[in-house]
Amino acid sequence: MTTLPLDGIRVIDFTQVMLGPSCTQVLADYGAEVIKIEKVKIGDLSRWSLGSDPDGLNNPVFCSLNRNKKSLALDLKEANARKTVQALLETADVVVNNFRPGVMERMGFGYEDLKTINPRLIYAVGTGFGLTGPYQHKGGQDVLAQAVSGVMRRKSDNSHPTSIYATPLADYSAGMHLVQGILLALLQRDKTGEGQQVAVSLYNSMIAMQMQEGTTHLMRQKDLNWGAFPLTGVFETTDSAIVMVGAFKPNPLRDICEALEIEDLSQYPQYKDFDAQMARRPELQAIFRENFAKNSTAHWIARLEGVDILCAPVRSLPEALKDEQTIINKMILEAGETAAGPIRLIGSPIDMSAAQVTVRISPPRLGQHNEEILASLSEVQGDAA
Repeated sequence: MTTLPLDGIRVIDFTQVMLGPSCTQVLADYGAEVIKIEKVKIGDLSRWSLGSDPDGLNNPVFCSLNRNKKSLALDLKEANARKTVQALLETADVVVNNFRPGVMERMGFGYEDLKTINPRLIYAVGTGFGLTGPYQHKGGQDVLAQAVSGVMRRKSDNSHPTSIYATPLADYSAGMHLVQGILLALLQRDKTGEGQQVAVSLYNSMIAMQMQEGTTHLMRQKDLNWGAFPLTGVFETTDSAIVMVGAFKPNPLRDICEALEIEDLSQYPQYKDFDAQMARRPELQAIFRENFAKNSTAHWIARLEGVDILCAPVRSLPEALKDEQTIINKMILEAGETAAGPIRLIGSPIDMSAAQVTVRISPPRLGQHNEEILASLSEVQGDAA
């Protein structure tokens, strides 16, 4: 067996939905023992994301975020259940939650409570808006974070309606920031011997994602919008669509015109440089649309790549999942089979030559590991006695 980077690290996981589980799945993938605390009969809310599913509470949304974890189903309103969790926390390296501020404290599992019994504990928290401030008790959710952070207003074309981005950017980015914080805290603990609290929020992650745009506004009061550059855009072809990025070259417009087999527009004063092209972006985009519509995506990819202009086909997710590059990159993992069919999951984007991700534990059934975990606690308590 390969020794994984987080072998020997115990994580007690109170998280649900996506922010927290995406974080703890990374920890689990790379060797941590992740014990997922779930409500009896209900479990993680993501178990109900798809309504009725052939695999019951192990629907694809839950499975996508919870491989390599153990499920411990408890009713934390019961004193014995809280004692069980307390015993686990005394032996843990990391505890993670993404409740609203105050929930863990009401259960007796706040940071101030736990650091007295386990000074080495890393206490990791993901919230919607932060642990303090006017929004601290506001319900946090990915779409809300897109809205209040300014992300939802950012469009490549102002004529497009304001809309929700369909992939949960805030949840995933905040989850990955929480992983970073936990790993940094573990490294610092190696130096100091002491744990600490680590906190991230959906809101901060969305603000941070706009670091270039935000800094440009703060320092120059200018709008930076990479998607609205004059030689960049999505264009329909005879069979699909293509995205083109006309940048990072001395005269990309000349090369685009060569690929499109039209006259060199860059020789005209109204298109001579970036500022002139920005001023006449609608005209340029209309010219590109008219010409790309005359041939296939494959034809234009070959033409543009022939003059070293960045471009790609615009594909659906099912098309991307079938791509040879996806398979070579090991971005699809097999995790066994159920009566409903094979469990196929998205793999880790991190490629470590000495620590390959495998599915050691399939996404767990609710309470699947109760017996194992409770028995191990009994043994430890028996040894201590």
